[in-house]
Formats: sequence, structure tokens, C-alpha cells
Amino acid sequence: MLIRPTRRSVLAGMASSFALPAFAQSPSGSAVIYTSNSEQAVTAVQDTGRKLLPNVKLSTITGGSGQLLRRLEAEAAKPQGDVFWSSSANTLGAFKQLFEPWKAPDLNAILPSLRDPDNLWTAANIHVVVAMINKNQLGGVPMPKTWTDLLDPRFKGKIIIADPANSSTAYTILWGVEKMLGTDALKKLAQNTKVSSAAAAVLRSVGQGEYAIGLTFEANAYAYVAGGQKEISLLYPEDGTFTTAEYLTLIKNAPAGPIAKNVCELLISKECQIALLENAYRRPSRTDIDVSKYVDLPDLAKIKIFATNEDEAAAKRADFLARWQAMVAAAN
Repeated sequence: MLIRPTRRSVLAGMASSFALPAFAQSPSGSAVIYTSNSEQAVTAVQDTGRKLLPNVKLSTITGGSGQLLRRLEAEAAKPQGDVFWSSSANTLGAFKQLFEPWKAPDLNAILPSLRDPDNLWTAANIHVVVAMINKNQLGGVPMPKTWTDLLDPRFKGKIIIADPANSSTAYTILWGVEKMLGTDALKKLAQNTKVSSAAAAVLRSVGQGEYAIGLTFEANAYAYVAGGQKEISLLYPEDGTFTTAEYLTLIKNAPAGPIAKNVCELLISKECQIALLENAYRRPSRTDIDVSKYVDLPDLAKIKIFATNEDEAAAKRADFLARWQAMVAAAN
């Protein structure tokens, strides 16, 4: 099923007046967020932060989720960041010693399945895996409809994905493909696919016409559709695709102290999640937000989802990465 959303006028919602929640003791200070999110997402959070935490200065360190987590690991004895935002549980599970429990104040708005049972991480939003397609670069090859189509040798050299060692997005995608279609299918995908060191390069390469297909998350690809690039469309594969929650965590021994918890609260607030939906197309983790009121994304219930086990993906991450690297090396 090929779906090309069209953008509504969504930015007007940012001007809406919210009933702002009272943050504990009107904190004053600064906090550092380590984030793999886009500039649009970061800006949405900072804009909302100026409303909800007016006396807190928010700064960010950006990079791929895997890179940032390894940086946190290197800084563990003397943390430099306060909040990590964000990655999938399949990646966070290997770094849980870097985090400390934090319990959201309005837990009823977030399903238990979107929270770590030990409160080490809480979902900030939900991602859907898609193929971002530049139809002008298909070179006469029929438009794909399924993951199986993408395994066809006709797509060799036309597909790009990030390195799963650096990107939880790529890890979610490749783990899902193997679970749904098997190891032989993953090998065929490796033969057709160029691996980029950075997730941002996948989007840029397809948007600029260097590659026909990029494997990514819906929110990242939809930004190009919303931006008016009519040659770009999103493929929700008919044989099923994968979803994953994107989590925020409180870094252990965060130097901002209690303010770090206020920043976590900001990220899961209704106001912030609406801003992220409108400006960065992130599907909210909260159950009290109607996505269709803000942006033209398909109803999640209408997308065929293949369920994967995040705990298993986390436990077997090192083994999977080694096997994938061997497949890529053999393909080259």
C-alpha cells in the first residue's frame, strides 16, 4: 500500500493557548539533553520549554543514538548530560546501567507497554518504519509495494540505510526484516543496500535524488512530503512493517539534579507532544492526543504491523550487529 500524505496547515496549532501544567517549584537553572532527534524536533521542545520551564536554559548535544549512548558510557564517571532523548528499547537495553529510574507524574496518559517496568525509560513518541521513495530515481523499475519487492536484484544500489551500530532506527528496521522474512531475506537486502554512517544522510540522499529508496522512520520521511517534494512518497509495505517506541531516559547522576526530572516531564507533557507532532511529525505516546486533528498521517490501525520483541532485540544486539556487518562485507 503506497500512501502519500498531503500536508494540512498544521503550524497554526502552535499559537493555541494551553492550560499549562504547574512544574515543581518553578525551577531555575540549566539542563543538557543528548538527542538523536532532528532540528525541527529540538526546536519544538525548546519552544515549549520556554512556556513550561521559563527559568530553565535547555541546551542539546546531537548525534546518532548509538554514538551518543557510547559517549554517555565514556562519561559515566562524570556525566555531562542530564536527559537522553531518544532511542528504542532494543538499543537502550544494552546501556541501562547509565540511567536511573524516573516515574512520569501523569502515567495514566501513557500505556504501561510504553514504559519500562523499572521506570528506566518512558516513551516520548511512536515510530512507524517506512520506505522513503524518490520516484524520479527508480529508473523504470516498478514502484515497490512490499519488503519482498525490495529484495529484487533490480533494486541493487538504489537503497540506502544507516549503520545499525550508530542508529537505533536502522537497527529496528533490519531486526524486523529478519524476524519477518528470515535471514536469507536480510542477506538479499544487504546485497541491494548502501550503508551510511549517519541516519540523516539517508534522508538527504533520497531527498536530493542520490538514491531511490531510503529505509527510515515515518516522521523523518514525512517532513519531505510536507515540505512540498512531490517526487517523494512513503511506502507502508503491504506485507507488514514495524513500530517502535522512542524513549527518553534520565541520565544517572545528572548534573542538573532535580531540574533533569522537570525536563523529562516536559518531554512527555501533552503540550510538548502536540508541538512535536505538528512540527516534527512524531506520533505521540500519549493516549489523549488525536493525531488526525494535527497532521495527515494514516491511522495506525490501518497499517499492517508485524510485532517484534524489543527485549530480545536488546539482548541479541551485539550478535545481530556482527552478523549484519558480515553480510554487508560479503555483499561488497
